[in-house]
Amino acid sequence: CRRFSGDGPDTPRFGTRPMDILIGYESALDYWRTVGPNYLRGYDARQAATRRARRALTSSERPTLSEGNRRPAGCTLPLRTLVGSVDVRTRTPAVLSSFCSVLPERSFVDAGEGFLMSTPEFCFLQMANRLSLARLIMLGYELCGTYVLVDKGPAPRRDAPLTTVAKLRTFIEGTSNARGRKKALRALRYVLDRSASPMESALAMLLCLPYGLGGYGLPEPRLNYHVDVPPSFRAMADRKHCVCDLCWPESKLAAEYDSELHHVDPERRESDARRRSTLITLGFTVVTVSKGQVMDSGAFNRLAHQLAKRLGKRLRYVDPGFTRAHLELRAELFEAIGIRER
Repeated sequence: CRRFSGDGPDTPRFGTRPMDILIGYESALDYWRTVGPNYLRGYDARQAATRRARRALTSSERPTLSEGNRRPAGCTLPLRTLVGSVDVRTRTPAVLSSFCSVLPERSFVDAGEGFLMSTPEFCFLQMANRLSLARLIMLGYELCGTYVLVDKGPAPRRDAPLTTVAKLRTFIEGTSNARGRKKALRALRYVLDRSASPMESALAMLLCLPYGLGGYGLPEPRLNYHVDVPPSFRAMADRKHCVCDLCWPESKLAAEYDSELHHVDPERRESDARRRSTLITLGFTVVTVSKGQVMDSGAFNRLAHQLAKRLGKRLRYVDPGFTRAHLELRAELFEAIGIRER
């Protein structure tokens, strides 16, 4: 993909920049959603970029873009930047600055041509000051997953996650006294690795968040979990392993989200049917979850009770408080992923 963008095809090449520009918040998230994990860089490169970023924080210059508003790929205007003094904060159609006093270790990568980009881990910490707890958890699922949340249309897939829950936790635990640290660590208690779609993330959150946050408090599943097919069963199967959307291996329970895309792809539908048959042969209970079940609160309640029974979990929520929290969570998650509840 293109690493830089401007206002049009005739944007001139970027010239020499007198200072590095530090990019954060929504602009950094847009960059990572665009370029993916190939530009994450290693330990030494992050250390070097962060040293440059700390020097840039001491600058008395206001951050400005070059002619043509050339900027890293995916970053729309205004570009969200970080500055080290309230005196150089900028609010223009092209640049919007936020004050930042301290930069954690390994919190930046070099995005090229004078732009230093907040890492996914630093983005998560920054957004803890902007998002509700539920939206922050949802962002954690995306950063640790293999999809890109977009405003419209199906979520594109990416080859690998941008980070992991363990990396996020290690980074944030090392940022003593940082704004948003406590909230970010709280959110990470509920983030799971390897979600493959926004609906998988929403399904896991609705089922597994504690009652007080609007979830049913079910044990956490493994997302996109590989169940190996033993050699003795392979004569009856067409694969060496099965991937389960949500899996509780100890209980031999799998929940499979049946997305609308499967219905328009006969080959995918046939493959899914064979995979479910293989899982059943291996002794798994496979529960198919439709979009209609997720979107209908009554149907979802029945689904949660069905899964709880198979997991040996007794639901003990207290109404009307739980129902109110659950409906608020549903509304917030569905708004975040751009779908309307029934």
